[in-house]
Amino acid sequence: MFKIGQLAVYPAHGVGRIESVEDRDIAGQLYQFYIMRIIDNEMIIMIPTNNASSLGLRDIISPQQVKEVFEILKRTGDTPESRTWNRRYREYMQKIKTGSIFEVAQVLRDLFLLKNDKELSFGERKMLDTARNLLIKELSVAQHASEEKIASDLDEIFC
Repeated sequence: MFKIGQLAVYPAHGVGRIESVEDRDIAGQLYQFYIMRIIDNEMIIMIPTNNASSLGLRDIISPQQVKEVFEILKRTGDTPESRTWNRRYREYMQKIKTGSIFEVAQVLRDLFLLKNDKELSFGERKMLDTARNLLIKELSVAQHASEEKIASDLDEIFC
């Protein structure tokens, strides 16, 4: 169970803070929810406590997992297959929705590699920004570093 004030990650939205745990009456049934505020955009999300983990709510990654993320990002031998942009978009969106930072790192890496070969579609450019922002937020919290430092680290890998 998450505690009030704890930072956690919610799939496709990123890092947020658990602000409260509240009971709500829905159709005559009493349910308990985490009330989470996403750090990036101040969005409030209600997450049922009884199935929060199945919805993808998870802890911030550990320092060891940070190393794994950077290893994934540095793997340049894995070039994305040549598929149509809309098929790639659907596959990448599924990876982002898993909430796994490793999947998000793969999406970012693949889109950067693809960007070097050809121009990305509008949707892919937007997805690249989304993946980058999700990684920057969580890595900065996990490493107790500024977002600017993490962005610089990512730029070093891909530029």
